[in-house]
Amino acid sequence: MEGFLVALVVSFGVIFVAELGDKSQLMALTFATRFKTVPVLIGITVATAVVHLASVAIGYGLGAALPTEWISLVAGVAFLGFGAWTLRGDTLTEEEKRKAEKTSKSAIVAVSVAFFLAELGDKTMLATITLATQYGWFGTWLGSTIGMVAADALAIVVGRMLGRRLPEKTIKYGAAVLFAICGLWLILEAVTQLT
Repeated sequence: MEGFLVALVVSFGVIFVAELGDKSQLMALTFATRFKTVPVLIGITVATAVVHLASVAIGYGLGAALPTEWISLVAGVAFLGFGAWTLRGDTLTEEEKRKAEKTSKSAIVAVSVAFFLAELGDKTMLATITLATQYGWFGTWLGSTIGMVAADALAIVVGRMLGRRLPEKTIKYGAAVLFAICGLWLILEAVTQLT
């Protein structure tokens, strides 16, 4: 039990700190201005749990890494697409707005996919792989997942507060810019790793 607790606490602390100021927090903030808090948090948790489970499997079982440069490149292009899609915008009828507020399935899927792509090859994934080589897989997985969700929850709280005060046009352009920054950041990381 002691090894589990050490893995849990160490991985929570490392991943929480690594996530502060990361592009994932910007994404969490962006999504929180557009969707309800609970679906965003569920989407983050699902994506984080899956990515970090793969990370501990790699770190603990194989000691190898994924080809992160190609994953980063694909994710970066996808984020540029998300940014363009956000700029294009969608218009909802009043009935569609009511349905969107009631249902959270599409928000959970959108957030899960975006976070999954963003986290593949990210520093928190690589940190989780490294931690899993030194500590038990379950404690590392649980601690890293909770640490990341806790850090992103801070961004969600900020996003919800801003979402009530900012005009929709500002949110739309801000979200598009954040997606573009994340996309360019991922592409730059990939190109740097490939050269």
